[in-house]
Amino acid sequence: MNPEPILLAVGSFFSTFIGGLVSLNNQKRLHVIMSFTAGVLIAVCFFDIIPEIIKITTKLGLDITLPFIMLSLGFLAIHILEKYAAIHSSHEGEYGSHHHPHVGMVSSMGLIFHSVLDGVGIGIAFQVNPHVGLIVALAVIAHDFSDGLNTVSLMLVNNNPEPRARIFLFLDAAAPIVGAIAASVIPISERILVLYLGFFAGFLLYIGASDLLPEAHSKHSSYSMIGLTILGMLFIFLVTRIT
Repeated sequence: MNPEPILLAVGSFFSTFIGGLVSLNNQKRLHVIMSFTAGVLIAVCFFDIIPEIIKITTKLGLDITLPFIMLSLGFLAIHILEKYAAIHSSHEGEYGSHHHPHVGMVSSMGLIFHSVLDGVGIGIAFQVNPHVGLIVALAVIAHDFSDGLNTVSLMLVNNNPEPRARIFLFLDAAAPIVGAIAASVIPISERILVLYLGFFAGFLLYIGASDLLPEAHSKHSSYSMIGLTILGMLFIFLVTRIT
């Protein structure tokens, strides 16, 4: 087993955990954090995951339709899970006044699943070569700070107690290590990887656009909130270009 991806995944653990602690210590300004991190999640899809899908499908000569079907399924999966957990419908009164702990837990579990796959991505990249592995690991560490922010924000804004938010934060922080270990011992083909990437992008798009953005603007909508979302997108754009 190659120890390098696992050691780099430990860096992701600390990045995620620190991001979560920042969110825990700034609960009165969660709408600011959510505006920024919504932009981060959406930008990760558009500037990182979808370009990687196109790159892999082009290299392998695959039909790009299937990964985008998986993207749709990922989007619908988190939507259906939330509705099944008795989440408020769009016909209820004011969006911001309805909060259910299951919303935060289901969405956070989606982020934990995403974090496992972050670790898998690091492990797979090292199967290609160490240089690619290092670049992917740096990108994961850079955006996992926002993963920690997102996990805690989703839990707290939906009336989950702080101790439960800390548990989910720890699970999210540890998830990349689990993924890196799994990818280091189990070979994964690029044909399977590209399907996972599509499904994963659907999860992130839903959480960013349908959970974080509406909640951030439910009581604090302003041009500054819009600016923070744009700033989050620009941040990920720069991270993906630098790494």
